[in-house]
Amino acid sequence: MQASKIAWKSVRLDPRELAISKVLRCGQAFRWKQIDGIWSCSLRERVVLLKQDDDFLYYSAIFPANKNPEIDDTLEVVTDYFNLNVNLQNLYRLWSELDPAFEKKARVFGGIRMLRQDPWENLVSFICSTNNNVKRISKMCDSLCENYGERIATFQGIDHYSFPGPEKLLDSESDLRELGFGYRAKYIEKTCQMFADDPTLRDQLYDQRSPKVSSLEAHEFLLQFTGVGPKVADCVCLMSLDKHEVVPVDTHVFTFATRDYGYRFKGKKAVTLSKDVYIDIRHFFETLWGDHAGWAHSVLFAADLSDLENGVNIKSEVTDEVKRETKSDIKSDIKREIVVKTEDQVLEDKLAQRVKLEKLEEDLENLETIPKTPKTGRGLKRGRALKNKQSSNKKALVV
Repeated sequence: MQASKIAWKSVRLDPRELAISKVLRCGQAFRWKQIDGIWSCSLRERVVLLKQDDDFLYYSAIFPANKNPEIDDTLEVVTDYFNLNVNLQNLYRLWSELDPAFEKKARVFGGIRMLRQDPWENLVSFICSTNNNVKRISKMCDSLCENYGERIATFQGIDHYSFPGPEKLLDSESDLRELGFGYRAKYIEKTCQMFADDPTLRDQLYDQRSPKVSSLEAHEFLLQFTGVGPKVADCVCLMSLDKHEVVPVDTHVFTFATRDYGYRFKGKKAVTLSKDVYIDIRHFFETLWGDHAGWAHSVLFAADLSDLENGVNIKSEVTDEVKRETKSDIKSDIKREIVVKTEDQVLEDKLAQRVKLEKLEEDLENLETIPKTPKTGRGLKRGRALKNKQSSNKKALVV
């Protein structure tokens, strides 16, 4: 399906409450594709589509051909996924009052909120994250879907698949290694086998969302899975199990804790991220930021990332242009693309191109008096290049 055929709905939403271009690229989720400003990802048996301007969040969905629901609950899916019931601006104000260092970053990195992801996908995604970067994690998650998931729909030339359940990934280690997962292949297979051996385990995972389950209890529950250490467990607690106060600590967090907050472990500068230092830094930020400390951490984490253009980001070469069907001199089924400009802009462009063309012609005349260099023929090559450029500029003058 193409973007022109999408029926959009909208909800009024300030970008300070949600900035999808930052949230979907700050290391929380790894399967969102962005093509010409439209974001797409498979969630809950559909492909969810999103775009945003200064006033509205626009949403739509593509369902599998054989599954058209009587009631489209995509707004509820989006609201739940982005935790839109939480007022983010109020939290930013609170954190800025408590923390001057946060206030400086908040001016630039507004609208970053915590996602509420599917716990199973979140768990496997972060097993893939160990000693890895966002682009490579994204590639791994896409490989899991493409090779083990069910195809849902195609949007703008990209096939979208469901995220595979544990039953789909049994006995997958050798195949995953061939797909580039390395040692993580063994972790994923063993974790899936645990779910197969205990059919109640999946329900237990989702039950960790209960307010009756503390973050420490959820953390300990997750540590049983192969490939899950303290940091991965905390990421899953925060990003899918509603433990909003949890602050996962990695090298990014360790760096800005020591650099921006003067963090000291037992009065001394921490050099390495040991288990004790991990626990102490987590407690430090949870005490500073309060009940939604993990959300505040995500803002500083995003600010510390060097690349928020990770994942699939495609921008067509032709933008801000319209297609006009020509009526003469060419076949009726051929269209050409014309940049929409004001008359003044067109005249200015024409003048600039003529000046450039005249300069090229002058250079060409001078160049043609230079004899060809016997060994390399550079004069001739440059002459041909200028002639090609001259021809191109002449064509560009036709509007």
